[in-house]
Amino acid sequence: MPALAFRLTSAEFGCMLDADVAAHPNDAYFKAVFSVPENAAAFFQRHLPTETAALLDWPSLAPLPGSFVKGSLQQAHSDLVFSVMAGQRDVRLYLLFEHQTSVDPAMPLRLLAYITELLLAHEKQHGLPLPPVLPFVLHQGPDKWTVSTVFSDLFNLPEDLKAALCPFLPEFHHGLLDLTQFNPADEKDEGPLRIVLQLMKLARQKRLLDFFDWLAQEFVSQIADSLLRTSLVYAFNVDSSLDLEEIARRMESNRTLRTQTMSIAQKLIAQGREEGREEGYGQGVLKTCLRQARKKWGILLNETVTGIESLSYSQLEQLSEDLLDLGTEAELQQWMKTQA
Repeated sequence: MPALAFRLTSAEFGCMLDADVAAHPNDAYFKAVFSVPENAAAFFQRHLPTETAALLDWPSLAPLPGSFVKGSLQQAHSDLVFSVMAGQRDVRLYLLFEHQTSVDPAMPLRLLAYITELLLAHEKQHGLPLPPVLPFVLHQGPDKWTVSTVFSDLFNLPEDLKAALCPFLPEFHHGLLDLTQFNPADEKDEGPLRIVLQLMKLARQKRLLDFFDWLAQEFVSQIADSLLRTSLVYAFNVDSSLDLEEIARRMESNRTLRTQTMSIAQKLIAQGREEGREEGYGQGVLKTCLRQARKKWGILLNETVTGIESLSYSQLEQLSEDLLDLGTEAELQQWMKTQA
C-alpha cells in the first residue's frame, strides 16, 4: 500500500461517538463499549470474584432503563447500571468508571449514595424485598489505586471503639480493577475486552502507537469493524498528534488488520469532511435567512433572531424559500411556531 497522503487529526474525528467525545473521550469510549450488554457481561464475568460470577445468569444481563436512574445518577456521565438474574433473584450490578488523574479516597461514600438511590427507587416502584447491588470501579489511572475499597474504613475508628460502633455502620466494599496494576497483554483471551482494556491502559500512559504495535502483533484474525472504528475515534480524540501514516507503518506486519484499519479511517475522514461541508453550508443558509429578513423588516426582535438560529438545516432551507411570501415579522414568528 502506498504512503497515505493525508494526516488524520482529532478535529476530523470530533463527533463520531457523541457530542461530548472531544471533551470527555475516556467517558465516551467507556460508555460506547460497556453499554453493550455482551461487553459488560464479559467484563463482570472476568473481574468479579469467581464464586460470585458463577451464580449469575449472564445472558439475562440488561441495562436499566434511563427512567429508573434518577437524581445524582443522571449527573454521573460514566456510570452504567445493569440488572441480572441470580437463580430466581434479580441482582443489580452497578459499574462505575473513574478517569481522574488522582485516586478518590471518598469513592465508597459516593457509591453508598448511588446504591441508596437505586434501592429507594426500587422500593418505591416494586416494594420489598430489595435487590443486592454490586458496586464495581474500573480505574484507568495513571496513579495506582492506594485507598481502601471498604466503606467502614472511611471512619478510621480507634480499636477500642470499633467493636461497639461498627454494628451501626453500613458495611460493604466495592470491586476494583486498577489498570495501573493489570496488564491486558498478559491475558490469553483474544476477545474484544482485551483490546478495550489495553487501549484504555496505554491511552492514559500516552503510548497509543505502542497499542497499534501490539494490536498488529497479537490479533491475527479480523476485529469487528464497529469496535475498531470506535477505538480509532477514541485514540484520535485522546491524542490529536497521532499520525495515520505512522499507524500504518506500525501495523505493516499484519496486512489484513492494517488494510481494515486504513479503510475504516478513510471512511471516517470522508464522513467528517462531509459533515463539515454540511455544517458550513447550513451556516451559509442561516446567514442568508437573517440577511433577507433584515432587508424586509429592518432591525429584528431578539426572539425572531433566536427562533431563526434554532431552526434545523432543512427548516432553514424551507425558510429561505418561504421568506418571499411572508409580509410581516409577525407572520415570520407564526411560521416558526408551525415548525416547532
